[in-house]
Amino acid sequence: QVQLVESGGGLVQPGGSLSLSCAASGTVFRINRMGWYRQAPGKERELVATITSGGSTNYADSIKGRFTISRDNAKNRVYLQMNSLKPEDTAVYYCNAGINYWGKGTLVTVSS
Repeated sequence: QVQLVESGGGLVQPGGSLSLSCAASGTVFRINRMGWYRQAPGKERELVATITSGGSTNYADSIKGRFTISRDNAKNRVYLQMNSLKPEDTAVYYCNAGINYWGKGTLVTVSS
């Protein structure tokens, strides 16, 4: 079992920055790929970014160049640095590990 807890969401103005953190506990050593997904109101959950234990990353086209995913394997943490935020980035952001494990999400609101 793996437990995931997100933190760092909040309200930010357009053009601003926000950093999300995901703390993982449990049998994390078995998980290769971790990442972030988001779900905006009225929309389906979508991929934001993923990272493997070796550091290989994958990003959604909509956030390339603005968001950066990173991982600290020793601390069992995954981070998402979000810059140049846009109103359309408003969503609940979920941490994901492997296929089956999800956090409860943290709300990011981009608004003036």
